[in-house]
Amino acid sequence: MNKISIIGAGIGGLTLGNILKKHHLDFTIYESAPEIKPVGAGIMMAVNAMQIFDKLCLKEKIENAGNKIHAISITDEKLKTISTTNVLALEKKFNSCNVAIHRAELQKILAENLGFENIKLNHSLKQISRKENYHLEFENGNIIESEIVFGADGIHSKVRNQIFKTGNIRNARQKCWRGLTDFNLPEKYHHHALEIWGKGKRFGFVKISETKVYWYALVNENKFTEDLDLVETFRDFDPLVLEILETTKKENIILNDIIDLTRIPKWHTENLCLIGDSAHATTPNMGQGACQSIEDAYVIGKFLEKNKNFNSVFEEFQKIRRKKVDYVVRNSWTIGNISQWEKRNQIRNFLLRSIPESMNQKMIEKILKLEI
Repeated sequence: MNKISIIGAGIGGLTLGNILKKHHLDFTIYESAPEIKPVGAGIMMAVNAMQIFDKLCLKEKIENAGNKIHAISITDEKLKTISTTNVLALEKKFNSCNVAIHRAELQKILAENLGFENIKLNHSLKQISRKENYHLEFENGNIIESEIVFGADGIHSKVRNQIFKTGNIRNARQKCWRGLTDFNLPEKYHHHALEIWGKGKRFGFVKISETKVYWYALVNENKFTEDLDLVETFRDFDPLVLEILETTKKENIILNDIIDLTRIPKWHTENLCLIGDSAHATTPNMGQGACQSIEDAYVIGKFLEKNKNFNSVFEEFQKIRRKKVDYVVRNSWTIGNISQWEKRNQIRNFLLRSIPESMNQKMIEKILKLEI
């Protein structure tokens, strides 16, 4: 019998584990993967997430394992700025900075801090059912009884699908490649993240360690073929983009669809709560997917400081988080559509350049400010 079970050792599940540990609560995390190893690509931990890691005394460790990012820009194909964020002002206001890091490095730091003894690997959830408590049946044959369950098992959440029977996956009809390569970026981009907008395609890159560069490339689904050559596709972009692509080994590239989750009415039921992508998965256009799952864990922790009744905490948690995550999901979807326009790109770029920096800054501050 477990007091608390967390399904999924992604960034949200591991952050929640760290927060429950801080509250001296008994918990176990169940992860389907046989080991936590360096797979996946890079990720940006924005200022909102870094504020939370600071409270967990992990900020410095994450900064040292990754790369601080002091500038973020959207540009056209020739690297001419369309929009930029005054990151230094945000760093000063929130006493934290953006950090680009390998996803696996971040998971390792979070897992080590909460203790591997609290994580059960090779536990892929097969069935969850409610009797007096929750019964968790895993693919490896193990059956666990648990009083409290957190579903942190991502956009394709089995917890959500079996308990709530709700939530549709929405496809943005965009294909996304993510890659890692050993590459020596020009010095001006050592602490600068760029996203380059073309006609029906985008390319972004950021340095995540001394030697590694993380990049991503998107094309609209109507232009996708199985044998699509990325170098040829981005031939009209700045030569730096082509150099990054040419140095990347095929085995270091992942291809995915861009998807999110349609709004679901409720994230919790008796003694069970969804967090992160299982509750409100977003497209990656605002760099907030993992950051919002970290905020979920933080808000649950804040309510647990005053109240150990989990059902009451779940109610308050959804009440305070709903507005912000809806805002992120909605705006990320819109940005994804605009950035992938195949026509009228000059007009789009002109209109974006004409948006006052103060307005852009205000929107970003709204996302980076912690709610409680």
